[in-house]
Amino acid sequence: MPNKRDWDRQVSLIREHVFGSELPSVSKIAVGKRDPFRVLISTIISLRTKDEVTSAAAGRLFELADSPDGMVRLPEKKIAETIFPAGFYRQKARQIKECSRIIREEYHGKVPDSRDELLALPGVGLKTANLTLNLGFGVEAICVDTHVHRISNRLGWVATKTPDDTERELTLVLPRKYWIEINSLLVTFGKSVCTPLSPFCSTCPLSTACPRTGVTRSR
Repeated sequence: MPNKRDWDRQVSLIREHVFGSELPSVSKIAVGKRDPFRVLISTIISLRTKDEVTSAAAGRLFELADSPDGMVRLPEKKIAETIFPAGFYRQKARQIKECSRIIREEYHGKVPDSRDELLALPGVGLKTANLTLNLGFGVEAICVDTHVHRISNRLGWVATKTPDDTERELTLVLPRKYWIEINSLLVTFGKSVCTPLSPFCSTCPLSTACPRTGVTRSR
């Protein structure tokens, strides 16, 4: 596991390597307008959905409604049709409409900035809650998806079985100053270099420090 100096070096090398790359869909939405509601809804859409599909689906939906009140007014069927072909689009349409209703009625139209309250919303798990906190509110929280889970284990930062376990372990070892950006960095890095199958270890800036845990084939 990296010491304090190595953390700075490793994160810096990843940041330099992905500089100029296209941001993940939810990060792009947050950069365009830091709106917790947009971050929450686009993250729900993004689950088990490719980035390019998420960007297009969220864009179409926000053209119709970009507030809890406006979203509640949309028929569930219309939401589903608009976000198609996102994975589980019918289920997500129900969750989006119900989340919007709860936010409008119980939180006066403002997305809650508490992780526990976010987790109580339909369709919101740890990844969605933490991404909403850090991209929507600027709250330091570690969002762990499959890329962050995979790469953190490959690099030996943690030794965990599930993304939720990875989130808990990273909060113990990763310097807090990197909590917000680590998701965006590793998602981008995981798409271009540290891919799920046969990662590009020959071009990886961390190749000399990486134990390649679980890697059986690389390029």
